[in-house]
Amino acid sequence: MGLIGWFLCGLDIFFSGAISIAGVIYSITFSEGGSLENAIPLLAVVYMLYHVGIKERGRPHRGSLQGLWLVALGGFIAVVAARSLQFRFGIYMLPPLLAGITWCYWGKRAMLHCAFPFCYLLIYGIPPGVEQATVWMQLLATKAAHWGAALFGVETIVEGTNIISVSGKWDAFNIAGGCSGMNSLKSLLMLALPWAFLADRLTWWKRGLFVLSTIPLAIVANAFRVSSIFILAEYVDSSFAGKTWHDWSGLTLFFPACLCGLFVIHSLLIGELLFFKRRKVVIRRQQEGKEVA
Repeated sequence: MGLIGWFLCGLDIFFSGAISIAGVIYSITFSEGGSLENAIPLLAVVYMLYHVGIKERGRPHRGSLQGLWLVALGGFIAVVAARSLQFRFGIYMLPPLLAGITWCYWGKRAMLHCAFPFCYLLIYGIPPGVEQATVWMQLLATKAAHWGAALFGVETIVEGTNIISVSGKWDAFNIAGGCSGMNSLKSLLMLALPWAFLADRLTWWKRGLFVLSTIPLAIVANAFRVSSIFILAEYVDSSFAGKTWHDWSGLTLFFPACLCGLFVIHSLLIGELLFFKRRKVVIRRQQEGKEVA
């Protein structure tokens, strides 16, 4: 009875931790504090696993109990998270748990192919308020917006993270942590990581280079987005620029610009225009035999 009691107690803690983790993911994705873009990781994981399933279709699979140590590791993390009431930390149980189950049922090769989609779920484990540790990006975005606005004849004064209009046509804008580019970088990484995983024509070092290219791409695109707010405030309407355009510029300007940038970078890495396969021209030479009289 003692062994059964300990087993039931551990099972209860394990499932309570799993339910809590599911609640955290649901709240991050669909609650009022979250946003629709936070649903991207779940959709990306489903599509990546579907892509792996197509590759593994028809291949022989042999499960192994060696994957139980990964299942045990995931269970241990879940128990620690449940006991310490740190349910966000419990998200780190998902990769070893899912990888262990895959290893036990489909084998080690299938587990290795699914390892990246499972690890991709760790993006939900990023603590909130990371932008508070990226003051340098906030200052960089302020200077870049100041320079970008100057290119269009908008004179501004920079005081810390505040940008003031020289003409006085609009009130001072503060480059908050959310406009530093960190949130934009995280969103772009959510897109670039699955993109690189699904890019079968890229070697591993090119995939790494593709992902790293999102850092300068996000900084430049965010600088143009913030600069556009000051330009519209100067020449159009400050209320429209500070509210409507500020809220919608990420969707209408930042992400289209980043998608075009990723498209160009991917095309350069494969040496041809993406989605347009190069035509192969086969030239056959017909050799004439010499007749001997």
